[in-house]
Amino acid sequence: MAETSHQHGAPGASPHGETRRDFLVLTAGAMGAIATIAVVWPLLETMNPAADTLALSSTEVDLTAIEIGQSITVVWRNKPVFIRRRTQEEIDAARAVSLDDLGDKQTDEERAQKPEWLVLVGVCTHLGCIPLGTKKGDPRGDFGGWFCPCHGSHYDTSGRIRKGPAPRNLEVPAYQFVSDTLVKIG
Repeated sequence: MAETSHQHGAPGASPHGETRRDFLVLTAGAMGAIATIAVVWPLLETMNPAADTLALSSTEVDLTAIEIGQSITVVWRNKPVFIRRRTQEEIDAARAVSLDDLGDKQTDEERAQKPEWLVLVGVCTHLGCIPLGTKKGDPRGDFGGWFCPCHGSHYDTSGRIRKGPAPRNLEVPAYQFVSDTLVKIG
């Protein structure tokens, strides 16, 4: 019987049974994998957010200059954010409100990480106007918080809707206190 599985003297065969064809198949496969990675990697990188977008995703605000009873407005994601250092009277007024009196039921404790500091997205939940109440002399509505001049929504000292057409409270963005005097929004 003739041996057909392997001939030691075949041209291009090594003593271990590997041929040039095996080498070429492995080399072509490796080059194909490298070419695929070279095409797919830049495509996947384009799906990541740009550096300027990442820079806008959060902002840090120094709170040292804000006095008790004062509010400031900062910009985060192209939206105004109200930061108010509340007085004890404002905190007490916000905590004294019964949940039964609220359309969008949230306690003051749910809305403020630290009672003295209130951080809110300054966009009315009715039609997107910017409520008044951060500057001295601005009307603050019937509940001492913010007043939306577009359609008459009144927000309390916790940013909760109390009167008017707005369906929800002013939004509380994701934020954290990095230190006692620095807050990171986003």
